[in-house]
Amino acid sequence: MRDVVEIGSGKTAQRGYHLDDIAIVPSRRTRDVDDVSTAWQLDAYPFRIPCVAHPSDATMSPASAVALGQLGGLGVLNVEGLWTRYENPDKVLEELSTLDEDAPATKRLQEAYAEPIRPDLIAERVRQMREGGSTVAVRVSPQHTLALAPVILDAGVDILVIQGTIVSAEHVSTTDEPLNLKEFIADLDLPVVVGGCTDYKTALHLMRTGAAGVIVGVGADEWSTTDTVLGIRVPMATAIADAAAARRDYLDETGGRYVHLIADGDLQTSGDIAKALGCGADAVMIGEPLAMCDEAPASGAWWHSAASHPQLPRGAFGVAGQSLGSMEKLLYGPSDDPDGQLNLFGGLRRAMAKCGYRDLKEFQKVGLVIDK
Repeated sequence: MRDVVEIGSGKTAQRGYHLDDIAIVPSRRTRDVDDVSTAWQLDAYPFRIPCVAHPSDATMSPASAVALGQLGGLGVLNVEGLWTRYENPDKVLEELSTLDEDAPATKRLQEAYAEPIRPDLIAERVRQMREGGSTVAVRVSPQHTLALAPVILDAGVDILVIQGTIVSAEHVSTTDEPLNLKEFIADLDLPVVVGGCTDYKTALHLMRTGAAGVIVGVGADEWSTTDTVLGIRVPMATAIADAAAARRDYLDETGGRYVHLIADGDLQTSGDIAKALGCGADAVMIGEPLAMCDEAPASGAWWHSAASHPQLPRGAFGVAGQSLGSMEKLLYGPSDDPDGQLNLFGGLRRAMAKCGYRDLKEFQKVGLVIDK
């Protein structure tokens, strides 16, 4: 039974839990780490690790998206980002990488993203990713999906990610024609991932649109300002568990259609990843950690896609710090860091082995305890 707290006369609030509030409980058996699989598959596309890149220009260029794909994850390029606004955004990225946290970085981001999106560059970036030989995925916001979809689909992507801070299947507007996700997805021959969402009801409605995957969370980390700007903050452990409950009910409702959950929150360490999957996620969306690898196009700077919004930015410009090494080292090690920031998915495998689970689906059954 969910804890409900009375916060005043006539008003109650549900108690939620962050990933930091919970811990994994090992079972009665352990397993050899070499017998553990972190393989994950979305529709027809298999991946070695349950890693999806957060589509920030700070971390995802066509080259880094391909690099992540070659390492077994899914790179996602933002088709509303710098790579589709500038023929060569390297100078802009280099300038942004030199800004410190005291500089008027938000204003500079807004100026950089004021350049119009060029359809020809969307096609060119998709072509570059396609030539890299890995699964091609791009992100578009719900507001621009109808306008940009023809260009994206003609370019030939494998997976379409429709992502905003909060996405619902029932957007209401008296001024614009809203995106009908169910009708839009039904007309496509490729898997669509939609989100974010933070509760059972929204997750269930997004599943009913026919989406192959649902993003859970609003990407909140220490640089996100969604909570201070909008007052929206739902703890990740609770958000994932609620969405997992919606998935179980949808599975029964449809007689077996499974929708993948992708956790997008403050995931910094291998322990965070393990706890997100233990709460019921199928994969995780990694953002800031990828900013600290050699392949990051912004050389250690980090910002969310919403940080450049022209009217209401919801994310601070951050400096993630010096590079921790290659992307391969970040994902697979070896690690010379005892805090879980390197060998992220080696750490996940070790956690699964310590708890006796052989694959990700089994690991979703792991026991949890509240320890704070």
